[in-house]
Amino acid sequence: MTQQTADIPRADQATRLRSLARHRARRAWTLAVTSGKGGVGKTNIAVNLSICLAARGLRVTLVDVDMGLANADLLMNLRTRYTLAHVLSGVRTVSEIVTPAPGGVKLVPGASGLEQVANLSDFERQSLIAGLRRLEHSTDIVVLDCGAGISRNVTAFASSADEVLVVTTPEPTALADAYAMIKVLNRDSYPGQVGLFVNMVESRAQARAAYRRLAEVATRFLNCPVADRGYMLHDTCVEQAVQHRCPFVIRSPGCNAAACIAATAAQVVRMSPTAQRGGGFFQRVVGLFV
Repeated sequence: MTQQTADIPRADQATRLRSLARHRARRAWTLAVTSGKGGVGKTNIAVNLSICLAARGLRVTLVDVDMGLANADLLMNLRTRYTLAHVLSGVRTVSEIVTPAPGGVKLVPGASGLEQVANLSDFERQSLIAGLRRLEHSTDIVVLDCGAGISRNVTAFASSADEVLVVTTPEPTALADAYAMIKVLNRDSYPGQVGLFVNMVESRAQARAAYRRLAEVATRFLNCPVADRGYMLHDTCVEQAVQHRCPFVIRSPGCNAAACIAATAAQVVRMSPTAQRGGGFFQRVVGLFV
């Protein structure tokens, strides 16, 4: 089988996904990537997962809503003149700050180091969301790089996505913080799917053990099912890619980490046509503040 022949089913699948998305309320499917604590590789996962999704022929928009600590642009080696801070101040619209990014992804850059962005009022959130809502008709999947922790800025975006991907590591403290995030989503009656991604593992067995530990506790005490959304092996290619400000799926496409993230992307593609909730993501998120 030639490479060209092998790519035909993937292209057909992407076409069907786009067609289905347009006929089902014409809105994007949304995936929120978050974590209970920082330092677990959340943004790296969001960036590289977005690129893997775009490689499957989907229109992907990555929105950096890690308010005040945004750095997706750094991992993609982009120098963005305007960010969401300029949207909040009324200097630019969302469509004016959308930036072409590596791997065919579109990036909506967030703001970093600004206290006023990290602590948005309800009115500011609504204004920002009203602008972001226009993205729904020009993309198939919106990946939200949310902040870490359980602040209102984080949970407001995460709890309104079609699926929340909680990134953790196998360390006990990281798992405890991931559980805290799931607990908050459950407390807020989040109706979507919660998935767990275990980063920086030494083996598949270690990843499975970490997943089972958290999933069993969430089921027992919260009655909240948690889906296994995969894992990423510890790989020196990841650290090297970060140092070079190049996504590892582009710099080292044959590495173990790239294979792991591609497997998670395949799960997302299988989920996206069937897991959509009514009303549109940004419409739902506005509803949280009225």
